Amino acid sequence: MVLLSFDIEEFDMAFEYGKTISFEDQINISITGTTIILDLLAKHKFKATFFSTATFALNAPEIIRRIKNEGHELASHGYYHSKFEVKDLLESKQKLEELSGLPITGYRMPRMMPVDEIEIEKAGYLYNSSINPTWLPGRYNNLHISRTYFKQGKVLQLPASVSPMLRIPLFWLSFHNFPLGLYKHLAKRTLKKDGYLNIYFHPWEFTDLKDQERYGFPGYVSKNSGKDMENRMDQLMDWFNTNGYANGTIDQFVKPLI
Repeated sequence: MVLLSFDIEEFDMAFEYGKTISFEDQINISITGTTIILDLLAKHKFKATFFSTATFALNAPEIIRRIKNEGHELASHGYYHSKFEVKDLLESKQKLEELSGLPITGYRMPRMMPVDEIEIEKAGYLYNSSINPTWLPGRYNNLHISRTYFKQGKVLQLPASVSPMLRIPLFWLSFHNFPLGLYKHLAKRTLKKDGYLNIYFHPWEFTDLKDQERYGFPGYVSKNSGKDMENRMDQLMDWFNTNGYANGTIDQFVKPLI
């Protein structure tokens, strides 16, 4: 099964590169990108999981309605994207349930940073997808963690997918920088080995990010963004369907495992 997910949030990544974007623009960029994503999912009859911050959901009610009406899963990405307190785990869950009318069973920490698993369980989540089980300089060093799902307490841990050999990450940066044929090859090998593929992206990737003055992103972040990203995602979903790979929400996948 292909588990496709998108972290929908206030677009604050440019802050990491010394740039400032107004809150209104942060929300509008993410709304535009999420609309493109939802259109692609509808075109290819794909179901996906959207990890939303409560802040984004509060400012994009039409997006939340569409996610619900089109049969996708809504999960928590915290209350804010750039700051975190333990109380945000429960408060974001409650706010997203209030806004959507949907049960919120999953959590993903912004930037895939560490989070207290006991607090995840106390907040009532069934699964946590906040681990990138690879080594990435300056960001992750999780080679000691299982590359496939495992139980921790009552919570199912669902790491992002990495290749069986060498643990090459299959997250958004790889999708932007690898030739599409290589990415598909690694995805196919991972699906064959694990029986599922857990990959994640963001709506702001569907904006042209090459404007150095505005965003300050290095080439490996801005490469294949905007229309190029839309075309590549269109091709990827078509390839999954052509090869007969089933797709679904993470909630559907994990419930039989809990």
